Amino acid sequence: MRGTTLKKVIIVILTALFFCPVLIMAQPAKLSPARVGQIGVPLGRIAYIRDGDVWVMEWDGRNQMKVVTAQNADGRLSWAPDGKRIAFVRKGQVDLKGPDGLGGQHKVYDIFIAYLDSVNTNTNFWRRITDELGGRHPEWQLDGKRIAYTKDLNAQYANAILPNYQICRMDTVGGSPDTVAYDKELVDRLASMPTFGPNNQCAFILHKEGAKPVGMVVAPMNLLKNLSDLEIKTKAKYMTGVTAPAWSPDGNWIAVIQTEMANQGIFIVKPDLTEKFLVYKPSSGQTLQTYPLSWSPDSKWLTFAIGDGSVWIIDITGNGLRQIAPPGNNLAPAWSKTK
Repeated sequence: MRGTTLKKVIIVILTALFFCPVLIMAQPAKLSPARVGQIGVPLGRIAYIRDGDVWVMEWDGRNQMKVVTAQNADGRLSWAPDGKRIAFVRKGQVDLKGPDGLGGQHKVYDIFIAYLDSVNTNTNFWRRITDELGGRHPEWQLDGKRIAYTKDLNAQYANAILPNYQICRMDTVGGSPDTVAYDKELVDRLASMPTFGPNNQCAFILHKEGAKPVGMVVAPMNLLKNLSDLEIKTKAKYMTGVTAPAWSPDGNWIAVIQTEMANQGIFIVKPDLTEKFLVYKPSSGQTLQTYPLSWSPDSKWLTFAIGDGSVWIIDITGNGLRQIAPPGNNLAPAWSKTK
């Protein structure tokens, strides 16, 4: 009996040793190179924030040049389709000290446009396009005339406790913003980080329960205003646990960052959310910066930054990983839309 029992124990141990590596090594699927086709050398330039200023470099890290001396730039950058302008965000802070001793602090932001044809002589030339202290996450629209962005309707209130995020679009030559998602009264369902695809589709981050981000919604523009929970489930596509969406220029993919720290990574998903592929998983001890991701003009590469401030590129099959800026105070890389 003892011999039989010992034999069974040995079999169990050997079986566990055989199968455990498979379980440990199991990873989310990556996109097949055969499906992508030829992946060539990437083209275009990459803008990024360094020490609160806006810089531009070639896709491989060469020719790094400061184009905006702002000292307080923060968050997503976005290139105009013509490659001659960059939308960027500057941050400030409200510090309330009430007469009764109560108060607090919250960040405020507005969106500006830098003109690259002036940077050789003046890195302090830009134009402000929002002035209500709540503009973030700009994405230049393909028509070159409008910028979509997140607007916090509560930012201008000194005693605001929670944000009220809406999706807006602004004409870059002036005019009032057009709110395209939700309603200012629906404070339990907020929207941020808009990115637009073909056929008038929009992907954005949904916030609930005190402005907590809960996932990504993909829906036609005409459904965005006052979209109810039921409509999110029946008329839109919804993916939990992701942030920082970016629609590819060819319209075929949305890049996202999975937010759960134990499984954080960069993924690409089909706009109907039927397929999801891993592009990059940080090494142990690393974290991803969660600014919206950015695509190369040919939709085959992504640029991103990790917590130590280093900037990287990688192709959508998870190959070609390359560091293009060393660790430092670098944030939010954004690829130009022109080759």
